[in-house]
This record gives sequence, structure tokens and C-alpha cells, in this order.
Amino acid sequence: MGLFNDKDDKTEKATPKRLSDARNKGQAAKSTELSTAVALLASVLIFQITGTNLVHALKSILQAGLSIPTPERGDRDWAIQLIQRTIGEVAPALIPFMLTLVVIGILVGIAQVGWKISYEPLKPKFEKLNPIAGLSKLFSPKALVKAILGALKLILIGLVLYLNLSADWGIILNLGDMPFERSSMIVAGIILKSLWWIAVPLCALAILDLLYQKWQFRRDMRMSKQDIKDEQKSTEGDPEVKARIKRAQREIARRRMMEEVPKADVVITNPTHFAVALRYDQDTMAAPKVVAKGQDELAARIREIAREHDVPLLASPPLARALYFSTRVDQEIPAGLYEAVARVLAYLYQVKAARGGKPKDLRLDDVPIPPEFRR
Repeated sequence: MGLFNDKDDKTEKATPKRLSDARNKGQAAKSTELSTAVALLASVLIFQITGTNLVHALKSILQAGLSIPTPERGDRDWAIQLIQRTIGEVAPALIPFMLTLVVIGILVGIAQVGWKISYEPLKPKFEKLNPIAGLSKLFSPKALVKAILGALKLILIGLVLYLNLSADWGIILNLGDMPFERSSMIVAGIILKSLWWIAVPLCALAILDLLYQKWQFRRDMRMSKQDIKDEQKSTEGDPEVKARIKRAQREIARRRMMEEVPKADVVITNPTHFAVALRYDQDTMAAPKVVAKGQDELAARIREIAREHDVPLLASPPLARALYFSTRVDQEIPAGLYEAVARVLAYLYQVKAARGGKPKDLRLDDVPIPPEFRR
């Protein structure tokens, strides 16, 4: 029962990692039927082009063999010469044929699964010797599809041979009365026509088989939700641990940020929802820098620390929002806000000079904010 439940749980698409691992093990959606059908189709094309040369070569060899004088038929040297002549006549016609088939077979394989060499399928696997597993494969959907394809191919070949031989039966019966070259060409033509009629439907069946293999492969590669979680743990680490680490990192960054608030020259507020602490040293900085920023509770904590250390608070809602959304912590303010911040600092210095010491709660409303920074 657990076995079936486990299979039913695999409802998720395979992840890229699972597909990559399967590919490295030599597992991919491929159809041997397609390789066979394309090879047959290529054979027919090549035979149609080079078949005449092959027939002439065979004719020459047969003539040489039949013209052997009776006393010399058992001669070893003459037999060697005949073999050499056979190879010399047939090889030029067969070698291009065989090489083309090899190249086409390789290209069809690459077209189906890409260029990936894996030695994993060559490794011995003892589970393949398990008779129960072997029996289960015999009655699997894959075996059924393979049996149906095999039956269709046999029916197709038998039907084509019957139709062709029936149509040309009168010619076939008279082949014995014809010269060898003519009878050979007729036989070659009948074979070629039969192969054409077989190859084209076989290619159609092979394409259907390829589509089925791709569908079956995607189905076999499916994963359960637990499989995906386990994969994420193995590749990226436990999500809960990562979340705790991120929280700890954020807390450390927040503490460091809060330590910079007492060093700020001013904290610009919304006044309640946002707070941005700025620091500017004209000797070491090209522009004012945001040393801390926060929203809601964090903004309240920044204001609290600022008051504890006599850092001026200046309420300017448009500028506070513009700085909060446009600038990261420990980053200089954007050039578009130079004028606004310059007015704030100038106003702050004027108030300091007028009141003496460090002013605490100030407000400045007429600060120019460019449209692209308004929030």
C-alpha cells in the first residue's frame, strides 16, 4: 500500500537538478524506433542513388565466379583472388552506404538527447538480475506500447510485401527468362519500392513513439513535494536554518545601524512612520550619507536613540520618505536630493547658531523634492 501511495505522491514536475542528474546517468527521452526508421529511410535513399553500382559489382563477381574452369575451382590461390576481387568491387559501393548510416545514427541520437556521453548505463547493476523486477517490466505500460508498435510494424511489413509481390507477381515469375542485369534491376526496383512503402509509415510510427517516450520520461521523473524539499535541503541547505541565519544577520546589521545613530548630524522624520539618520563630514565625504533608517517601530527606536544622544530631530515628511525609499544604509544620498538636504543642513546650522548647542525637535516644510523622489 505504501508503494502505491508513494507513487501517487509524485505529482510535481521534475526540477532542473533532477533532470540534470538523470541526464548524467544516461537517462533521457529517446526512441530506438526513430533511429531505426530514419536509418531505413536513409538506406532507401542511398540505395536508390548507389544501387546501380552495387548491382554492377555483384554482376561482375558472379560472372567471375561462374566462369571459373572446373579444374581450378578447388585452387586456393584462385579463391583468394576471387575474395580480393569481391572486396575490391563491393567495398566502394558499400563503404559510403555504411558510413552514412553510422553518421545518421549518431545525428539522430544527438538530436534526441543532445551531446552527452555517460558511462553510467555500462556499469553492472545487480537489481537487473532480480526476476520479480524483470516480470514487472514485462507487464508494464512501456512493454505494452512496445508490443503494440512491434505488432503494427509486422502488419505493415506483411501488408506491403503482399501488395507489392501481388502486383508484380507476373514479372517475378518471368525473371528466370531475363538477362541477369535486367532481372537484377527489376528485383532491386521491387525491393526499393517495398522499402519506400515501409520506411515512410515507420517514420510516422517512430515520431509517435518519440512523443510517447517524452511523455513517459516526464511522468517517470515526477517528484513528490517531500522530494523537492529534500533536494532543496541538499543543495541550498535547510530552509529553516537559512531563515534563522538571515534573521540573525538582519539583527546584527540592525544593531550596527543603531550604533551609528549617535554619530548622526540629524534625523529626518515623517514624523512618526519614517526616520532617516544623516551624517556629513565635508572633509571626508563627497555627500551626506544615510547611517540609519527605519519604519514604524524601528523609526521610533531611532528617534529614541537620537534624543538620548542629543541628535537633532527634524520633521520633513516628503524628504524623509524620499530618503527612505531612494537610499540604502551606509550609502550617500542621490544627487537629486542634494539641494533638499543642503537646505536642511543649512537650516540646522542657522538654528544652532541662533539658539546655541544642539536643537532637538525642528520642522521644515518648504523643502524642494524632485518629482521622481516623491512618495
